[in-house]
Amino acid sequence: MTGITTRPRSVYVIDFYGLKADEVLAKYPRAYQHLLEYVKPERDANRDKAIRENWWLHGRTRSSFRPALFGLTRYIVSPRVAKHRFFQFLESEIIPDDKLNVFAFDDAYQLGVLSSQAHVVWALAAGGRLGVGNDPVYDGSRCFQPFPFPAATLAQQARIRELAEQLDAHRKRQQAQHPSLTLTDLYNVVEKLRAVQPLSAKDQTVNQQGLASVVLSLHQQLDAAVAEAYAWPPALPEAEILTRLVRLNHERAREEQAGHVRYLRPAYQAKGNKEQGIGNTVTQADLALAVSPVPSSPIPFPTELAQQMQALRDALQQATQPQTAAQVAAGFKRLKAEKVEPLLATLAALSLVRQTPEGYAV
Repeated sequence: MTGITTRPRSVYVIDFYGLKADEVLAKYPRAYQHLLEYVKPERDANRDKAIRENWWLHGRTRSSFRPALFGLTRYIVSPRVAKHRFFQFLESEIIPDDKLNVFAFDDAYQLGVLSSQAHVVWALAAGGRLGVGNDPVYDGSRCFQPFPFPAATLAQQARIRELAEQLDAHRKRQQAQHPSLTLTDLYNVVEKLRAVQPLSAKDQTVNQQGLASVVLSLHQQLDAAVAEAYAWPPALPEAEILTRLVRLNHERAREEQAGHVRYLRPAYQAKGNKEQGIGNTVTQADLALAVSPVPSSPIPFPTELAQQMQALRDALQQATQPQTAAQVAAGFKRLKAEKVEPLLATLAALSLVRQTPEGYAV
């Protein structure tokens, strides 16, 4: 197993999915003895009959998802909970643990779109928050399945694919040269560079080890290439990106109702193998934003889009009647109605708030 946000743990997984116990004994007797001595005694006491009887297998074999990985030499992963949202390839020999989201794609085109600002903005708005650090949580059913990929041309796909391969190879090369370099540290510096913030001594070291400016440049080029694939102008504000994605989500939903499905892996999905982590069904049923209490007195407005959406929705929840954009804005320090209006409209498009003649309500 390998570390994604942290250093590798240097541990191994015994995975005999698809093998019967006598096959394991015949082919891998030493591993069989290890399982017999250390795993079977615990499994014998398990209340779940399937786990007791299949004691040499993982308790949850993910049998519904594994067929999607067959034939792939690599697949995409992203941490379930992370301060920064990034995606990378893992070799098929590596077994992911339960802290990772797994995407059954070996094409760097999908890696590039998932790594773009468009998808990250969507994931932050659709996902939740967890822990003391209030870190973003990536939920596949809310962040991935409803996300509308662009209708990119072959030339646009090739450009996105090229940049994504460069990004993935660059990060892995730098980590191989500097084993102590983590992606969390690297992206801490990337975001500081993006915001033109000063770097500490530690940041400077990470910058040199990871060549963070190169990572930022590749992301900026990816963002531009993905925006072009969506037929958007470059450098759109985050709220506008989210609004456009919601609109496209609605268009794709109508397409699918009419029988037109835009498969992400046609050769696999067209056979009816629409397994978890593969299907791109356009639905908004599971979209939701986590909310937290907001005091009645004016408070600072969050700087990040996901928290802004959460704060606005919660403000409406606290209200006893529909609120105009100006009334909502009044609950936050130095916030103008013209900034609130497009965010409220987006929440309404996501069916997270209602728009009435009197204003917005939950």
